[in-house]
Parts: sequence; C-alpha cells; structure tokens
Amino acid sequence: MESRPTCQGRHRELCATAMQDALRCLEGRWKMMILSQLFSDPVLRFSDLKRAIPAVSQKMLIQQLRDLEAHGILSRTVHPQVPPKVEYRLTGLGQALAPVFLALLDWADLRAAESKAEALAS
Repeated sequence: MESRPTCQGRHRELCATAMQDALRCLEGRWKMMILSQLFSDPVLRFSDLKRAIPAVSQKMLIQQLRDLEAHGILSRTVHPQVPPKVEYRLTGLGQALAPVFLALLDWADLRAAESKAEALAS
C-alpha cells in the first residue's frame, strides 16, 4: 500500500489554509524564475535578473520583486551611488525554500521521465 503525505497532525482545513497562504507568497508567473536565479547566485542586481529572465517586462519584474520583498522572501539593498545600485538576496525565510525547490525539481525530473516512457511505449 502506498503511503500518502500527511499534514503532520493538522486538521485538513487548517492544512489547506496553510498551503494556500504559502502558495500565495509564491504565485505569479515570474517569482519562481526569480527565486531560481537567486538560488544559483546569492546576490543579484536588478539588471542581472532582467538579463537572466529576458521575457519579463521591467514593470512586472519590479512588481514581482516588491511582492517577494513584502513577503520577507528576499531583501533589497540600495547602494547610494549614481547610477543607483540595487541588489537582491534571499532572506533566511527565502533560503528555507531550498528543500521545496529541490523537491520540485525532483518532481519535474520524474514527470519528464514518465512522459518520455509513455511516448516510447506508444
């Protein structure tokens, strides 16, 4: 018999609410891409992020970064110089997402392998 993940003793509705709250912090088309860049390189300037994710508009990138900052997932440091230098880095809360990212990547690999096996079988 296959074991199912539990909510570690939480009531089902509380578990669902906690999951919704967590996912609300990460929802948005570009947030996962931003976070993956910051997991690869711990400190990035705005221009580095824009270059790494060329499909995102400047306005949307700013909006997504501000939202991640508001949720305490990343921090923004403005260096007082001309032109202004702005750097982003993961906070401790953001770094705590590392196991989640690794699990998601493992799941993506599993999904790709299963799709490939299904394609070969047909």
